[in-house]
Amino acid sequence: MEWDYKESISNTNEYAGTRGKMSKIVTIRLDDDDYAELKEAAAAENRPLSNLIQTAALARVREQHFVDDTEMAELAVNDDLMKRLRAGSRDAAKHRGTFVD
Repeated sequence: MEWDYKESISNTNEYAGTRGKMSKIVTIRLDDDDYAELKEAAAAENRPLSNLIQTAALARVREQHFVDDTEMAELAVNDDLMKRLRAGSRDAAKHRGTFVD
């Protein structure tokens, strides 16, 4: 029986819930104490260490890139800010100004 690499990858991804998307391998360095703490936390939640790290990293990124409802409510009542945002949006639509990276 010959082993079919492509079929094996496809099946692995389907079982992993990625539906044809290839998972990426990322290597990180942890000292022994950090590793033990993360490994213990993952075991307490009955999940793999990689899932614990992935979930925590994504939560942190999303927390920094998105505004929560409370913060949005505070921004919405700031009339001066809203006026400047509307003006900036109009300028952007007319391709006026400089994009700052």
